[in-house]
Order: sequence, then structure tokens, then C-alpha cells
Amino acid sequence: MALNIVRKILESHKVSGDITPGSSVALNIDEVYTQDATGTMAWLQFEAMGIDKVKVPLAVSYVDHNMIQSNFMNPDDHVFLQSAAAKFGAWFSRPGNGICHQINLERFAAPGKIALGTDSHTPTNGGIGMMAIGVGGLDAATVMAGSPYELTAPKTALVKLTGALERPWVTAMDVILELLRRLTVKGGVGKIFEYGGEGVKTLNVTERATITNMGAELGATTSVFPSDEATLKFLKAQGRESDWIELTADEGAEYDEVIEIDLSSLEPLMSKPHSPDAVIAVKELSGTEINQVCIGSCTNSSYQAMQAVASILKGRRVAEHVNLMINPGSKQVYEMIAGDGSLADMIAAGARLLEASCGPCIGMGASPGTGQNSIRTYNRNFKGRSGNKDAFVYLTSPLTAAVMALKGEMIDPRESGIEISEFNEPESYRINDNMLIPPQAGSTDKEIKKGPNIKEVPVKDAPGDEIRAEVLLKAGDNITTDDIMPAGSKVLPYRSNIPAISEFVFTNIDSSFAERAVKSIEKGGGIIVGGENYGQGSSREHAAIAPMHLGIQAVIVISFARIHRANLINFGILPLVFKNPEDIEGIHKGDFLVIGDVKNTLLHNGEFTIENTSRGNVFQCTANLNERERDVILKGGLLPFTKEKVA
Repeated sequence: MALNIVRKILESHKVSGDITPGSSVALNIDEVYTQDATGTMAWLQFEAMGIDKVKVPLAVSYVDHNMIQSNFMNPDDHVFLQSAAAKFGAWFSRPGNGICHQINLERFAAPGKIALGTDSHTPTNGGIGMMAIGVGGLDAATVMAGSPYELTAPKTALVKLTGALERPWVTAMDVILELLRRLTVKGGVGKIFEYGGEGVKTLNVTERATITNMGAELGATTSVFPSDEATLKFLKAQGRESDWIELTADEGAEYDEVIEIDLSSLEPLMSKPHSPDAVIAVKELSGTEINQVCIGSCTNSSYQAMQAVASILKGRRVAEHVNLMINPGSKQVYEMIAGDGSLADMIAAGARLLEASCGPCIGMGASPGTGQNSIRTYNRNFKGRSGNKDAFVYLTSPLTAAVMALKGEMIDPRESGIEISEFNEPESYRINDNMLIPPQAGSTDKEIKKGPNIKEVPVKDAPGDEIRAEVLLKAGDNITTDDIMPAGSKVLPYRSNIPAISEFVFTNIDSSFAERAVKSIEKGGGIIVGGENYGQGSSREHAAIAPMHLGIQAVIVISFARIHRANLINFGILPLVFKNPEDIEGIHKGDFLVIGDVKNTLLHNGEFTIENTSRGNVFQCTANLNERERDVILKGGLLPFTKEKVA
């Protein structure tokens, strides 16, 4: 049987189950990595399971999100993460070493393996031929405790690339923007994208990683490229040639869907506010004034991207009304641009250099001003994510962004009159792992250090036979986890303190939500109703934990984003889907719903009959839970479920 790349990796890691799309499959995992915005909770959950050591071949704890140290909370969490890594046998990447996905690509990712990361952009590693999947922290913790990872097997879509990019101005970013333009942010739900075709050979590993990184915005489970000569060249330059294997699809391999993109036909593209799929040609907005440019993030912060930006800025000056900020992806990239003079060229042009971290992408500094247009090379432009709901964020490639910073307006870079040289991938990268702390032998007696802001993990009670609860919010389509649980410098320091962070749930949509939710607990808790693609975006499980803490019993929607649905299940919240989507029209904020026969319906995976006592009508919903998901809900969540199994 001719196999595609996805099936080869899944088959080689299957523990049990069926790889047929829609079936449940359990997989062995090669690597789990966390970051500090999600990792604090993941490691607290791992500790709560009572396991002495991580039971995966490789575990890495990164610090890259919450770098602002305006008080004790972020540095305390960093100390906690370092002490937990030391005790439980994980690598630790110190603050300043860089963004988790960029470092993982450089130092750990390997073709043919499977990684889980507590960040939705974990698929970045697919650029090297690895199957890398974003998950919630509790899923990561249970895998580190020795459980296989279970998921519903997705479909496999082949993205067949032909031709070659019109270099230098058409880039890998334009490839993924074109895919978003065609498929939208819902187009990848339930799918893995596998890239193939002759055009693949024209992209190096870091360009491929840009594409797989932003595949998360399609709602895809993950994305993966072949492992070929380009992969070998990158690994050899990183001093990791021994990690290489050839991994390509067999001739005649079958796919559930085929999408063709002629690279030669692409032009510079950009996403308009406030969604990554609002894609247009850059030339359509030529002449529009801009106020800010941010270049970097896990999407476009490689050495190639930084060197190209520096070559555009060299000998020129950033427009006087534009703030240009650049955050390289890793210390390795920083050292290399410092060594070849690129850093000096950026500074001389007027760029503000930020540390190697996520930074402005998650609203951690560099917020644009009121009504300003911000050009960013990041992956998301949801309203308010930048730190200002009254700003307008556009997404584009690093080269296009750099040209705009110089011109002070939107412009097709091909019309700029600027010439830059082609990038040649280095034969060797600068290897300096002095900020990566390896696992330590005999460390189980080490102390875990917890600051005063770090609280214990909350656990939900098992469900009763009936849910009687008020509809606290009725939301529309494409609600993001940023909408549910905002990020930014004000909120994220509370990520290890669920009672405190719960006060911010839905504040960008309904400032009274948390207060009303607390009051509803005495009356049975609350229910959230939403439209399509509910919970898209970040993997942050706080968007499930905090609502659980506020007494949310069920979320009823037309459709869910994959990671958020899993997180709701992990924390015992019933994820329900309307059998008839038009039934949403008969539900209003403040209505009181009764869900009867809960346990029996769960046990038989039946349809839930829900009575709206405020309107006098009845409607049906489904949960479509597999056996494990059902058992998790019945135990009150994944933590009590796992503790019982390992006891």
C-alpha cells in the first residue's frame, strides 16, 4: 500500500486504535514541550499526578512569553519552571534564549517524530518533517506522565506546490496567506496538511516552518513537509546530521483532498484587520499610511528573515512617523546577525531591537496607538490581541514589512525600487547552547520553588444527572481564545493563579461576565452559547480552566476548534454541538436551560435533549465523544481521570 507522509508517521507511532479519519487513535510521543504562559499550569498538573520523572524521551520547558518583569509574578514563575524541570527531568530553556518553536526547530525537532507542544504554533516543527501538534497543558502533562496521546484521526490534505516563488519579494509567508485566502480560518479543521510537489524543493527548512507555523490559523491539526536534501542541509548546519532521515510520500499515495498552488503565480499578500484570512494583495492598499511595523515572532524570525530585513534597511532610515520593532527568534539568530553586521544595520536605520521572545505578538509590549495601522509579520491579528482594541493590525511578510517601514506607507515591495541580494543558507549555524540546561541525574529530591502567586490546580466535581444553568453569554462565529481569556501584560502574569485570572474571562466582549458567572454558581452554574469555530486561536487551556472555575457547566455551539474542545473536555465542561444549527436562534442571553439524563446520555453517546424553560422550547445536541473523552467527562476532567489510573 502506497503511504503518504502523515500515515507513515502515524503508523510508526500507533499504540492502539484506527488511523481512519474520524476514528480514535492512541500514539506514542517522542517529545513534549511547554512554554511559560501555558507551562506553569502544565507542570503544576504534572506534579499533582504524583509522578517522579517525565516518561517521554524528551521534555523541554521554555520561557518566551511572559518576559516583562514589572513585579514578582513572572520571575517567580520562571524560577518555578526551572525548578520543576530540574526535579522532573526536563530540559530548561532560560529567559532570553528565544521563542520555543524557533529553538525547538534549531536544536531538537527531527523528521519522522511526533511532538506535542502547549502552544497552538507547535506545528512550526513540521517544516523539518516532524508531526508537531499543539495541545492543552493537561494533555501534555498526562503524556509526560506516561500515557499515550489520543486524538481523533484527521483527514490528510495534500498541498501540491508547483513552480517557484518570484524572489526576493514573494516569500513563504505569501504561500500560507494564499492558503488562508482560499480556505479561511475554518478550512483546516479536522485535517493535517501535507506539502508536496516540485515546488517544495525551492523552499528551505525555515521557509517551510513559516508555512507550517501559520497553518494553525487554518484550524488544522498540524502541517508537515517532506524530509529531503534541504532538511539534511539544515540539520547538518545545526550540527545534528544524525537526526536526519529521508521521509517522503510513496508514489501513488492517496489523500482525502488535493489543493494546488502555483508558486509562480503568487504576489505579495497581506491580511487585513481583524482576521488572518482577510487576505488581499498588498497593492490594493498602496498609499495607506502606517504607524508601526513589528517584524519577528515565531512565524518570521529566522536568520534568513532577519538578514533579509537588514539588507533592506542597510544605509536607509525608517520613516519618521513609523515605529519599527524587531524581535529575532532565538539567541542563535541574535548572535549570527550580531556577527555578520546585520544587527548594526538594523539599529543604524532606526529599528528598536527587542529581546528574543514572543513580545508584541501576544500583546506583551509594543502596543500600537489609538486608531493606528500596525504592520506585523506575525500569525494573528485578532481585535485587541495587540493590546489595543482601537488599532488596526495587518499581517504580511518580513520583506514587505521592512519596505513599508522605510516608505511610511503600504506599498507593493516590487514597486519600491529597492534591490536586495538573494539569501544563501549558511553551511553552519552558530551553536551556543549555554542557555539550555539539560536534565539532571538523581534530581527527584530537588525542591520545587513556588512564589505567592502560584496556586493549586482547581478540579471540577463529576457531573450530576441534570444540568440546570443560565445562558450567561451568546456569542457569534469565530470566537477566539483571546476573546475568552485575553493575553497581554496585564492578564498573563496570573496564569498560575486561576481564581485571579478568572476575573478577566470574556472581558473584551462582556465586562460583567465573571461577576454574573460567580453569582450563577449558587443556581447551578452557567452555559455559554456560540456559533461556528468556537475557541479558535491559541491553545491556552486557561480559556477552559477559568470558565470551569466560574461554574460553566456546558458550552453549546455550532462547531468547535479542535484544541479548545479538547481543553473543555479535559476540565469537565460538556462540549455540545447543535443537531440543527438554526436552533441557536431560539436561545438568548439570560435564558435558563435544563439538560436532563446527563450520565446516561454520556454512557450511550446519545443525543442530549435540552429544554429552554424561559422560552418553552426543546432542542437536541450531540457531544460526539469517544470512549476516553466520555470517561474523562464522567470523572470531572482529565486530572482526576489520570490520577485514578496512576494511583
